[in-house]
Amino acid sequence: MRAPDPDEDVYAERLMRRGAPKGDFPERGTEARVAYQLVHDELMLDGISRMNLATFCTTWVEPEVRMLMDESIDKNMIDKDEYPQTAELERRCVRMLADLWHVPEPSDPVGISTTGSSEAAMLAGLAAKFSWRARREAEGRPTDRPNLVCGPVQVCWEKFALYFDVELRRIPLSGDTYVMTPDDVDRYCDENTIMVVCNFAQTFTGLFEDVSGVSAALDRFEERTGHDIPLHVDGASGAFTAPFVSPDLVWDFRLPRVRSINASGHKTGLAPLGSGWAMWRRKADLPEELVFQVDYLGGNQATFNLNFSRPGGQVVTQYYDFVRLGREGYRMIHSATHETARHLAEGVRAMGPFDLVHDGHSDRGIGAVSWRLVGDEPFTPYDLADRLRTRGWLVPAYPLPADRDDEAVQRVLIRHGFSRDMSDLLLEDIESAIEHLRTHPPSVPLGRDEAGGFNHGARSIIDRADVPSPRPARDPRR
Repeated sequence: MRAPDPDEDVYAERLMRRGAPKGDFPERGTEARVAYQLVHDELMLDGISRMNLATFCTTWVEPEVRMLMDESIDKNMIDKDEYPQTAELERRCVRMLADLWHVPEPSDPVGISTTGSSEAAMLAGLAAKFSWRARREAEGRPTDRPNLVCGPVQVCWEKFALYFDVELRRIPLSGDTYVMTPDDVDRYCDENTIMVVCNFAQTFTGLFEDVSGVSAALDRFEERTGHDIPLHVDGASGAFTAPFVSPDLVWDFRLPRVRSINASGHKTGLAPLGSGWAMWRRKADLPEELVFQVDYLGGNQATFNLNFSRPGGQVVTQYYDFVRLGREGYRMIHSATHETARHLAEGVRAMGPFDLVHDGHSDRGIGAVSWRLVGDEPFTPYDLADRLRTRGWLVPAYPLPADRDDEAVQRVLIRHGFSRDMSDLLLEDIESAIEHLRTHPPSVPLGRDEAGGFNHGARSIIDRADVPSPRPARDPRR
């Protein structure tokens, strides 16, 4: 590899004369300046993350966060003996979250950092399954038919059920509801239910499910049947918003039925991508056999994660966020996002052809706006989403879950960094897109199969290939 010439034009001499390696492993390397420019230019095709209104994840951070991430690039979070202060920052975050979520004994909480709330959710599910199995074995009862009851959930719960051999009893939407309701829960629960999962907030719409109401329904179920079923709160986004903007909303460990919570630090926790948290009510809720003792990293250390080595920067910067903002700062930021969401919701409502599903109110859900297209329009929500892409906006359109999957909704996430001015620009572009689609109606409106973007109704490859699932879910009502 020849020495780089600082005066050489990187395009004229190198990049315009040969393409990027795309198949075979390259025989020779490339000087750093050329390799960087090559990769940098391809990434321009990704678009602007802050205009991706589909993602829940952090897309704007302060310069100090970038500096800490760079300083922590070589820190392995699992190696607590070599990086003891990074481990101490993790412990501090766990204690702060225990205080925030009202753990009964916050001085000695049972919690861990993860790569995101999906991993945290699966760890909570595993803890519930192992606890259920231990109880069943102690009673001399079979342990081969565990099930999990939930409403419309994020795909991580479908993965958990498939990967760890648990039947997923997903309560279908009924009537005009968009979330699981307390009245539906006990019809799906039985002695094999390892836990019930409540969404806080729901992926499809941004709405909160009634955690307190579901908890009360499970209390009544236990009184009637004797089955003590744990309640898990999937607080991916809501667990980092409600404590600050709706502190009187009871959803966390203040409810004795709630045994575990998962949350995404990299969503409304405002940390960079790769940050998640899992918390249990007490030590007894996390079976000891799930915790491994590792002694080959320089000291005997306990670990409970699905993956092993992982970067420490996300934990470091999460702690930075807690120190930087405090309760007052998080309250200010999330109050502003909810205000912007309500402003956007009013603008969408005023346009006419939309029925609001979530209006951004902090007692109903996170800082998001979701709507349905109503009336006799010559276009579909997929057409509108496609048209908005021409202006750089990613406003997803997707079908609702089972029993209402003939309806499509659109949803906008109002994240830190999305200003009131940006919401006004989006409203102008929505109005312009509607006018264009009415003036130039598509000859064949787009449907869900033709539309791009992320589809929340994810299915496994087996399902997509129309091959019967190896373990179809049973309907408990039959």
